[in-house]
Amino acid sequence: MGRGRAKAKQTKVARELKYGGPQTDFDRLQAELSGQPAVVYVEEVTAEEDSEEDPYAKYYEDSEDEAAK
Repeated sequence: MGRGRAKAKQTKVARELKYGGPQTDFDRLQAELSGQPAVVYVEEVTAEEDSEEDPYAKYYEDSEDEAAK
C-alpha cells in the first residue's frame, strides 16, 4: 500500500511531458530551415566588468596550500 501518491506523481509528470513540452522558437527554426544565419543576442562585456576580481579566488588559493602539505 502507499503507492497512490507515487503513481499520481508519475501520471502528473507523464502528462506534463506529453502535453506541456518545450516552447518552440519559430523564428529561429525558420532561419535554420531557410539556411539563413540565426540571430543570437550577446551582451557586451565592458573592460571594467572583465577586470573584476574573482570572488571565489580565495577558495582556490586555500585548496592549493592544503594540497602542497
